[in-house]
Amino acid sequence: MSVAAIDIGTNSVLLLVAERRGGELVALVDRATITRLGQGVDAARALAPEAVERTLACLARYGEELRALGVERVDAVGTSAMRDAAGGEAFIARARELIGVAPRVISGPEEAELTFAGALTGLDLPTGAPRIVFDVGGGSTEIIVGTAAGAVEHAVSLDVGAVRLTERHVRADPPAEADLEAVRAASRAALAAVRAEPLRAAPPLVGVAGTVTTLAALARDVVPYDGARVHGARLSGAEIAALTSRLASLPLAARRQLPALDPARADVIVAGSALVEEILAWAAKLAGAPVDLLVSDRGVRWGLAERLCPS
Repeated sequence: MSVAAIDIGTNSVLLLVAERRGGELVALVDRATITRLGQGVDAARALAPEAVERTLACLARYGEELRALGVERVDAVGTSAMRDAAGGEAFIARARELIGVAPRVISGPEEAELTFAGALTGLDLPTGAPRIVFDVGGGSTEIIVGTAAGAVEHAVSLDVGAVRLTERHVRADPPAEADLEAVRAASRAALAAVRAEPLRAAPPLVGVAGTVTTLAALARDVVPYDGARVHGARLSGAEIAALTSRLASLPLAARRQLPALDPARADVIVAGSALVEEILAWAAKLAGAPVDLLVSDRGVRWGLAERLCPS
């Protein structure tokens, strides 16, 4: 049985079509399209018409592919932008016509469960050790602590993400030092509110979503993008700091020319990288030692597909 999971995020729309083979979920189609549904949501608390049209155009293409493949079960979820924006009913109704199901706006706790379950698949992690997963999205960042058996013990959703931080704080091109410091300060303030005790004994951190996978692709020169090469890559805090510095030194036009960077992500990658850098610094301070980033190319869509196609 083939299943499809669609994750409608603040910055991108992800599609996974998968089937179970020998107990393992195997991807048949795995796509990401940047549509920036969350454009202006932070300020307006409403979906921008042009962002809605971009996202619906993407869903129309996905829907055509699902019908051509004869996918048997489909589920679609919306995260931060759809939680924060008013007036999403018309968008959901039109999306249902295109993909055959109405996207569900999931809560922060459900997003955390799906992210945690999906992110850890296919990674080589220490037996019995706790798991920490963080998901840098466009509008929010989730930090999830769980057991090796897959049970979520603690999760928090922070009101910072690559798009939101860019819209709030980045004014110059390339970003001025004051812009970067404002991004860092906002990130540190959000992280300071996290209940820190469960994190002390559980590095490395597993990072998911487009900001993290893009940083891995840049660091390892993965061109064209290949999820199999990115999944399981390990980056140090020093490597992330060097990437942030490099990206921040380039104007937007130059960032768009980087082979390992999707041009549609070029405007928000600096703030996203600075946020990831702050997350690793925060974790290192808690652990009393440097903490590495273990990159996962999987997340909500994989957790959702696991639900749709149980073993």
